[in-house]
Amino acid sequence: MKSILIKSFVAAAVALFCVGEANAQFNLKKAVGAAANTVKAVTLTDAQMTEYVKEYIDWMDKNNPVAPPDDPYAQRLARLTEGLTSVEGLPLNFKVYDVIDVNAFACADGSVRVFSSLMDIMTDDELLGVIGHEIGHVAHHDSKKGFRTALLTSALKDGIASTSGKAAALTESQLGSLGEALVNANYSQKQEREADDYGYEFLKAAGKNPWAMALSFQKLKQLQGEQQSKGASAKINQLFSTHPDIEARIKRMEERATKEGIAKPENN
Repeated sequence: MKSILIKSFVAAAVALFCVGEANAQFNLKKAVGAAANTVKAVTLTDAQMTEYVKEYIDWMDKNNPVAPPDDPYAQRLARLTEGLTSVEGLPLNFKVYDVIDVNAFACADGSVRVFSSLMDIMTDDELLGVIGHEIGHVAHHDSKKGFRTALLTSALKDGIASTSGKAAALTESQLGSLGEALVNANYSQKQEREADDYGYEFLKAAGKNPWAMALSFQKLKQLQGEQQSKGASAKINQLFSTHPDIEARIKRMEERATKEGIAKPENN
């Protein structure tokens, strides 16, 4: 059964760890008890940024239930992303978090993580559109800029420790603070529109119907309404707070496909 990500920190990624015997829930703060190191402010170099992004995604993968290669979810994702090896020269890698939360995210290092519960409600084309959208944030450097800002205003708000230019490892407490900052960070409307357009073109380049962008957003909007009517928000996580104006984005994608003379798929 799916794990329940225990909320400790989420983010354009966020981390949760598997607990109990029920479904896993995405968790942000695994352990935020360790005291942060005393550090001095220094300039954050690109090399240090790379180290921190890797440390963060490694921590996320370690503390979330990652579907093994022979898992049906992992096999489906591998099939959909076959041939997607890089974006703007940056290597891509894909994994599935087998959790009940509905989300997906991409980190600045090209790591794309898709939640199994998102896969449950999406067709292949819709899921590929969501993945394309997230890759768009990487291609446009939104993910890198967002991570840097979150890092400097949370985990490294007091500066960073380094030895010979190499960034010191983050503590569990700092990783938790970083996750909280990432989950509360929003992309601008311009960044979201550009990522939507990237996902749209991503689908066309793959020979898929770009109506899938609008249709995927419609499913998420419906899910949002269902959860709000139940007074529940944990399972949806921060998907809608970090992806605002979904109604306007649906309309924009629909109008673009219609203008280009692309027929809406039947049964939708």
